[in-house]
Amino acid sequence: MKWLEVSTENCPVQRALDVVGEKWTLLILRDAVNGVHRFDDFHRHIGLSEAVLSDRLRKLTAAGVLKAVAYREPGRRSRNEYHLTRKGWDLWPVLVALSQWGETYAPGPEKSPGPVLDVTHTECGAPVHVAVQCSTEHTPLTPEDVTVRLGPGARRPS
Repeated sequence: MKWLEVSTENCPVQRALDVVGEKWTLLILRDAVNGVHRFDDFHRHIGLSEAVLSDRLRKLTAAGVLKAVAYREPGRRSRNEYHLTRKGWDLWPVLVALSQWGETYAPGPEKSPGPVLDVTHTECGAPVHVAVQCSTEHTPLTPEDVTVRLGPGARRPS
């Protein structure tokens, strides 16, 4: 069986995009990774409508990417903060990779003096880069260095 003979109904990229593939969803995740937790803060910082924000937060919570944590300020009604779950934090490398790709291939309208976010290793101060690596040798790999075969989950279209 070849790639074009494989059903895309079970594609992991497609399944992931079903959860996080909308622009606003990725921007909510970007903000959550950077410490934003409250609806009003997401709304103000990202600039999307309240209806869209409510919908995306509901979907991310239902998918287990965010968890709603109730809080109550004195004299106000109970509200929710939104915190990343382990499943949500596992998207952090994806967000870093998108940010690095954007810095390289989708520059802003003005020449920037450097990256918008300076992501460095806390311990030594070296820049952090997302890379695909060998799980044994821990060396970075390029597409030419890997072999991709259909796995047991691949199936023919029905």
